[in-house]
Amino acid sequence: FSIHTVDLFSETVIFDLALSIINYQFSIFNLPFSILNSQSSPVLPSFIARRYFFSKKSQRVINIISLISVIGVTIGTAALIIVLSVFNGFEDLIKQLYNSFDADLRITINEGKSFSIDEVQFNELKKNQNIAFVNQVVEENVLVKYRDKQYTATLKGVSNDFVKATGIDTMITEGQLKLESGDTDFAVVGGAIAYNLQMSMGDMYTQLEIYAPRRLATSFTNPEEAFNKRYLTASGIFAIQQEFDAKYILVPLRFANEIFEYDNRLTAVEIIAKPSVDVDELQDEVKKVVGNKFDVKNRYQQHELIYRIMKSEKWAVFLILTFILIIAAFNVISSLTMLVIDKKKDIALLQSLGAEISLLRKIFMLNGFYITLTGTLVGLIIGFIVCLLQQKFGLIQLSGSGSFVIDAYPVKMLFADFVYVFASVTIIGLFAAWYPSRRLIKNEINLKVIGSDE
Repeated sequence: FSIHTVDLFSETVIFDLALSIINYQFSIFNLPFSILNSQSSPVLPSFIARRYFFSKKSQRVINIISLISVIGVTIGTAALIIVLSVFNGFEDLIKQLYNSFDADLRITINEGKSFSIDEVQFNELKKNQNIAFVNQVVEENVLVKYRDKQYTATLKGVSNDFVKATGIDTMITEGQLKLESGDTDFAVVGGAIAYNLQMSMGDMYTQLEIYAPRRLATSFTNPEEAFNKRYLTASGIFAIQQEFDAKYILVPLRFANEIFEYDNRLTAVEIIAKPSVDVDELQDEVKKVVGNKFDVKNRYQQHELIYRIMKSEKWAVFLILTFILIIAAFNVISSLTMLVIDKKKDIALLQSLGAEISLLRKIFMLNGFYITLTGTLVGLIIGFIVCLLQQKFGLIQLSGSGSFVIDAYPVKMLFADFVYVFASVTIIGLFAAWYPSRRLIKNEINLKVIGSDE
C-alpha cells in the first residue's frame, strides 16, 4: 500500500485497508485495536509511545537526539544526587565535630556575664531523669604567654563531668586528656593556640603563664595589681576545628574560679541528655525550671549561623543544577519535535481512524516522559553507585588532605534527597514533553495532504 496511490481508491477502501493493516500490527502484541473506541483508556497512548521510544526512527538523527536527551537527564540527575550527598557528608562531619565539644543544651544568663549556682536551680536540674550530666562552666578571656610568645584565648573551666559527657578525648592529637591530678591542675590547649605559641609537649620545664584581669583591681598602673597570674602545665593538645582550636584552653573548674575570682558563680551550665531523650522536649522542660532570666540553646542554636549557611549552600547548589537540567530538557523538546515531523503519516492515519487530538498529544507526551524517566532512573542508579563507592573506598581525595580531619570527600545519602531529585526532574520532564506535544499537534492532518506533499 503506497500513500502515492491515495487518489485511486475510494475513502471506504482506504479506511478498510488501513484498519486491516493496523489491526494486524496490534494483534502481534496481543493488543486489540478495539481500544480506539475508548480513547480515554491509557493503554493505547502508552503502547504507541513505547513503540516510538524503543523502535528505530526513519531518520537516524532522531535516535541520536533522543539518546543525547537521555544522557543529559542522566548526568544532571546523577550530579544532583552526588552533590547533595557530599553536602550531607560535610554537614554530618561538622555536627560530629561540634558534638564532641558542645553540650546538648547550654544555659546562659540574658543580662550580665555570670550568675549564682542557686539562681539556675542547679540541684533541681540534676534531679531530672532525662538528664545524664550537668556541667558547670566558667569562661573568660585571658592572655597566655609561652616563652616569648603571647596569645589571647578563652579559658574554659569545666567540671569533671565534661570529660565524661563529651567526645573531647577522641580529639587529642598530642599528649593526653588530663585536667587535674590530686592538687595539681593541667591545661588542654587548642591546636591553633599551640601552633601560635610554638608549644612543645616534650618540654616539661616550660609552663603556660595565664593572665586574667582582677575583678576588684584598684590600680592599673602596676600590672601585678591589675592582673591575676597563674602557671599551668599543658597535658595535651586537641584538634576539632578552627573555631574551637583557635579559641579554647580547657582547665579545671577550680582553677578558673581561682584566677577569675568567682565564688560559687558560673558563666554557663551545660546539659547532656540521655541517649533516648528528645532534646527539644527537654529544652522546654529546662526553660520552665530556669525561667525567663536565662537563655537555653540547643546545639543548632549555639551555632545557628553556620548551620544556616550550610543549608543555604546545599539548596543553592541544588537550584543551580536544576537550572542546568532545565537547559538539558530542551533536548527533549528537540527530540519530540523531530519525532512529530517523522511520524506525521501515523498522525494522519490515526486521525482518519477517529483518534482525537488529545489522544495524539498523550502519545507524544508519554514518549517525552519515557525519555525523562529513563534518564532519571539511570541517573539515580549511577549517583547511588558513585556515592556508595566513595563511602567504601574514598575514591576522590581532598586536596591537601593531610591538614584536614578526613582524607576523602565525606558522603551521606538520604532517601529524601532521592525523592526530591526524582520529583524535580520528573516535573521538568513533564513540562518539556507537554510543551511540544501541545504546540505541534493542534491541527488535523489527512492522508491526501501528505500524499500531495510527497
